Amino acid sequence: MFKIMIVEDEKSIRDELIVLLHNAMYEVVEVTDFTNVVNTFKNENPDLILLDVNLPETSGLKICMEIRAFSEVPIIFVTSCNTSMDELNCINMGGDDYVSKPYNSAVLLARISTVLKRVYGNSNNEGHSFIYKNLELNIATGIIEYNGKSVELTRNELKIMYYLFHNTGKIIPRVEIIEYLWNNQMYIDDNNLSVNIRRIRMKLEQIGAMNFIETKRGLGYKV
Repeated sequence: MFKIMIVEDEKSIRDELIVLLHNAMYEVVEVTDFTNVVNTFKNENPDLILLDVNLPETSGLKICMEIRAFSEVPIIFVTSCNTSMDELNCINMGGDDYVSKPYNSAVLLARISTVLKRVYGNSNNEGHSFIYKNLELNIATGIIEYNGKSVELTRNELKIMYYLFHNTGKIIPRVEIIEYLWNNQMYIDDNNLSVNIRRIRMKLEQIGAMNFIETKRGLGYKV
């Protein structure tokens, strides 16, 4: 799974980006201390950086220049500085792409995907596919496969399976899955999760993967 580091000082935008990237199944690192961004980068080793230009006590352009001194990690500027000269400065400093605020979520995700594919190709393909108990979950295609048989998942079903695969061997409380799936949206009926789990189990049975998801009564689910 690709890891993306967000360098954005406005919390509302940062939180929005975190939700957007989590829902797109990226691992996310958020920077809140803008005096040590380069050190955070070295410690976290992300696959891509989303970088604002105007930051407290520093500049995204300066951070980009410092990182470019030792790394070719892809950097996408996401900034309200939206003149042609701003874009040129960002690219000249080593940015791989430039997205102006307010951004379109679908466009931003497409830009991220394009840059990642261009830089890494299929070298990080293992991040798009998980195998557990001979069941393969392909994030890129939304397909689960077992013993040569496959079936396609809906978006919510895929997100549930992705979360379970990332917590194999653990009992995951229902409320934790609901929070991940719907991001604390109001008025979400708890029954929605039960419906999705039931549909996933039916699809798993179709391809012969019986009893893959265990229900731990009063606790949650486990694979």
